[in-house]
Amino acid sequence: MTSVPWLAFLLGGVFALGAITASGRDEAPDADALLKTARFVTTLQQQDLKGYIRKGETKFPVGLYLRGQDIQLSYTRPREGKDIRFHMRLGENRYDLFELANGKTVRFPEEKLGQSIEETDLSYEDLAMRFLYWPGGKIDGLEKVKGQDCWVVRLINPTQTGRYVQVRVWVHKKSQALMKVVGYDKDGKPLKRFAVTDVMKVGDAYTLRRMRVDSVDPIQNRVVGMTYLEFDKPKGRAPRPGGLR
Repeated sequence: MTSVPWLAFLLGGVFALGAITASGRDEAPDADALLKTARFVTTLQQQDLKGYIRKGETKFPVGLYLRGQDIQLSYTRPREGKDIRFHMRLGENRYDLFELANGKTVRFPEEKLGQSIEETDLSYEDLAMRFLYWPGGKIDGLEKVKGQDCWVVRLINPTQTGRYVQVRVWVHKKSQALMKVVGYDKDGKPLKRFAVTDVMKVGDAYTLRRMRVDSVDPIQNRVVGMTYLEFDKPKGRAPRPGGLR
């Protein structure tokens, strides 16, 4: 506040090459269908994404894995070298988050969703990109991002959990690429801004390479923290990580 969020990322997805069908060239597409396409390829289906979370001098590994209806995420605590794993189970209008605690899979504590991961600007709900799965999105029209036409999707949090009451998502009109996300508080003031700053081509698909995440002071509307989520180009399929079932 990830039948990922991206995720994934996670993060549910960043790029898809297919098009959303509309009867007119500029007719607004269905918001839920548009987001489904936008989050489709970030996980590259059975491909694993590995990379880093980086804030200043702090840098630690992160992983994203799509397994059927599950999006599995992991990161390594920089001070302890301990692996932390959690996942999101997807279903019809469901996006339940779980974590591995004491060798058991348990529901992720709701009060922990908005907590910072290792003092970075990414929270657990950010890394899972859970908000990309909120149903009932509305198209707010077209706006330009870096000179590119983007559909703007407005999403209202259907739960009472997490930090964000509302999220706006900018999706590239032509490629259905996730370009930008802003999370807002109950007063409509920005709390977090996400911007895709680099992509990579894997096979025939483009996917996330780097995303910048800014924490925003909602009163002064200024950036007070900056973190990068970065992925390496996959070398091939890896075996399923253990621990979460």
